[in-house]
Amino acid sequence: MSSPLIGRALVVVGAGIVGASVAYHAARAGAAVTLVDAGRPGGGVTADSFAWVGSFGVLNSPAAGPAAAGLRIGATDEYRRLEAELPGLPVAWTGSLSWRAGESAPEVRPGQEIVDAATAAALEPNLRQPPDWAVWAPGDAAVDSVGVTERLIAGARDHGAQIHPDTPVTAVRRDAEGRVAGVETPAGPLPAATVVLAAGAATAALGAPLGVSVPVDPSPATLFRFHAPAGLVRTLVNTQDFDLRQVAEDRIIAAADSPEHTLAAIRSTFRGAESVELLSSRVGRRPMPADGEPIIGPVAEVPGLYLAVMHAAIALAPTAGRLIAQELVNGSTEPALTRCRLDRF
Repeated sequence: MSSPLIGRALVVVGAGIVGASVAYHAARAGAAVTLVDAGRPGGGVTADSFAWVGSFGVLNSPAAGPAAAGLRIGATDEYRRLEAELPGLPVAWTGSLSWRAGESAPEVRPGQEIVDAATAAALEPNLRQPPDWAVWAPGDAAVDSVGVTERLIAGARDHGAQIHPDTPVTAVRRDAEGRVAGVETPAGPLPAATVVLAAGAATAALGAPLGVSVPVDPSPATLFRFHAPAGLVRTLVNTQDFDLRQVAEDRIIAAADSPEHTLAAIRSTFRGAESVELLSSRVGRRPMPADGEPIIGPVAEVPGLYLAVMHAAIALAPTAGRLIAQELVNGSTEPALTRCRLDRF
């Protein structure tokens, strides 16, 4: 790893939840941090996430390789830590309830248990037909992804970080010896000894002029918002039809494929859902590395350049931000990140 960053400037490009976490943890550790984003903090794909932290359902969960799985371990503990450091962090510890109609109960993972229909009905009183079995994960949480991002940025600012929203980065600057020297923006250059690219799918375009190929592409994911009665859904509900949760007294959101099918499934699953109506749908462009694993770490060919790109960013951000800051500020090599390096491609 590189030498410690204390006393040297660090620019983080991208104020989604990952960049905000890196900026907060690095500033808290004593680095001189500047966070820059082309838009508003948390206004990109971070805002389009279902934002489930924990066990990630049961049978239809996306596969996680060893690097992502290793970072997910303890994700809820990392959010508990952030809650203690940043009072008011918008996290709802609702637990999650998952099932698949017509299938047998699976083996459970740590933090999960199989519950019967009576328990499922107690957890979700509005179910029309409680499932014969469900996987209950009481430690799972839902987060307000934009709210968490804003709170991380406020925490970074409290530790001296400079924040530049609505400031697109047009290029990474290098000195005569090829080392990173900062970034270019329409408002002028921002000098730095280290630049962290945490710009999601846009990271590839920023790396290309440097001769750095970052194998990440946008992966579409649709999030539906519905008007719904208060208290319709109590937990994070995961079925073959949707991921569903209540986000406000009169709002629920669903991660699913079809608005018509999702609306019909909600109405058939819950009593009192006849008045549920679709309000909006948005397609988020999740940054998806070619092998699904996070891309985190320094780029040997461009001294001073560091990458932080990953799927499941909401769940991984507190852990990744803390470990990245330790590598940058302390000059350490974190074992949990060694499988995430760009040179595996």
